Amino acid sequence: LLAYVEDVDAAKSDYLAAIQIANCLSKRSGKTRSLPSRHLAALYALDPQRLVFRALRFFWRRDVEGQPLLAVLCAYARDPVFRSAAHSVLRFPKGAVVTRQAVEEFIEAQEPGRFSPATLRSTAQNINSSLTQSGHLTGRRRKVRTGPVVTSGAVAYALLLGFVNGLRGESLLQSDYLRLLDSSSERTIELAEAASRRGWMSWKRVGRVVEAHFPSQITPVEMEWLREQN
Repeated sequence: LLAYVEDVDAAKSDYLAAIQIANCLSKRSGKTRSLPSRHLAALYALDPQRLVFRALRFFWRRDVEGQPLLAVLCAYARDPVFRSAAHSVLRFPKGAVVTRQAVEEFIEAQEPGRFSPATLRSTAQNINSSLTQSGHLTGRRRKVRTGPVVTSGAVAYALLLGFVNGLRGESLLQSDYLRLLDSSSERTIELAEAASRRGWMSWKRVGRVVEAHFPSQITPVEMEWLREQN
């Protein structure tokens, strides 16, 4: 979808038209076109007025290798079920088998009775599939816990999401978004410095003092809103 809609300033309606009218996802019927449009809009916003999506597109063009993690970070920021289930998967040690049933049980324990058995099964399958694409799991039927390939764009986007949620200074390095990347602190700092050198963010660190800014993604008006919220 992002390859088809090349204009980074395209409106949400342009993305929906690309799916439903141009059929850029190659679906067979009108119904199978409408479902992805709803799901993708829910997970990723598809609206350049939304900072979470605008920043996704910024890093998407610049960090091709990091695209799977960028997509997962955006969905993680917007979908509470995915967010909580992803945490349950991250608790498994590297090399452990992560079954669909284990994810189902976790989701059911968080909100008993919310999902039917069929929906619970489908949701767990989709979560494991997403985390396989991001590199947190490997295997087709037998999912094994692994670690993703973390990139400077993914780290910068994770830091931005933490920044938007009010984290500042050293607490930025402890955000749930960076935990999702499953990277060591040393490697995270190296990649943040690399992103800063590329001009994707402003990063300064002296001892335990950390300062991060995102002038290329966050507008002055949005910064003012963030100051008021903090």
